[in-house]
Amino acid sequence: MKFSIIITTHNRLPLLQRSIRTALEQTVPSEVIVVDDCSSDGTQDYVRSLCAQLQEKGDNRLIYHRNLENQGHSKSVNIGVDRATGDWVKLVDDDDYIAANCIGEMTHAIALRPQAAICSCQAVKVDEHEKELGRTKKVGPGKAFYIPQEDIHHGMLLEQVPFGTPVQVAFRRDAFLKSGGWDSSLDTNFDDIDSWIRIAQFGDAIFINQCLAYRTFWTGALNQRFSLEERLNTHIEMKQKIYQYVNEKYKAEIPHVDTIENYLKLHWALIALKDVKLYSAMKIAYPAICAPKAWHLLLKRFIQISQEQEQKKVSFEQEINSFSPIRKLVLIES
Repeated sequence: MKFSIIITTHNRLPLLQRSIRTALEQTVPSEVIVVDDCSSDGTQDYVRSLCAQLQEKGDNRLIYHRNLENQGHSKSVNIGVDRATGDWVKLVDDDDYIAANCIGEMTHAIALRPQAAICSCQAVKVDEHEKELGRTKKVGPGKAFYIPQEDIHHGMLLEQVPFGTPVQVAFRRDAFLKSGGWDSSLDTNFDDIDSWIRIAQFGDAIFINQCLAYRTFWTGALNQRFSLEERLNTHIEMKQKIYQYVNEKYKAEIPHVDTIENYLKLHWALIALKDVKLYSAMKIAYPAICAPKAWHLLLKRFIQISQEQEQKKVSFEQEINSFSPIRKLVLIES
């Protein structure tokens, strides 16, 4: 099994240097492809110089590709995957970075479940000074476990199977190519989630309950350029797409797609209220505010979040009984 680490970048040289360093310091050496989306800050000179230095030492792992014009994040990801020679691909944005044992732990987990198509891990959330802000939650039992393919989309629909952001996720290259790659029309607005949905058609999912990645949180993140209404509409589009992929055995028990849409409207209306955007909150909430089934879903979600926050106090047996998709989790390593 061979991994390719793809780092997409645009005018963030100081951060890119950290990403490249952590990619090259992996305990399992991997191909590292830097896709430069036409940077103007010295990125080209730095990476080409580093490639030359490594090649002088007989190390050909670092590969540099420069887009002739700015094409955006999604297209840069697709370019990187096209150039990759690994069986599996690990994405890293230039402002994120990975632990030295990231590829090693993922390689070990995948070897125990070779029919997997996608793998995710916990991530440490850090600020621009690398100060820890928190960690993404654990999902399910043990150090590593898998979810059979037929259960993945059901779990995604009910928000019980969160793959996370690109720095947390690795995927099988052939599954990515079969899925059609990243949709550039969604650039930085659920483009990653859209990809995970489609990749999950082609194999099982693996979750590693270990922090192997570091995600930088910014006050001015790129997805903030979209209005709440735009983000809501894309979120609804993602749920509709997941709905189509849910295995037939679950179709009789899942909420109607209209109920899920109204639930999302209530969810985003609460976000608008939190941001003190009263007009947006009212606009988003109507007429979902009159949908009792959507309120029921929202209440269940609040209860789920509360249970997750208290998961250290809840036994694994109780967790299995609470969330139906988790009943299908198969432990692969204690």
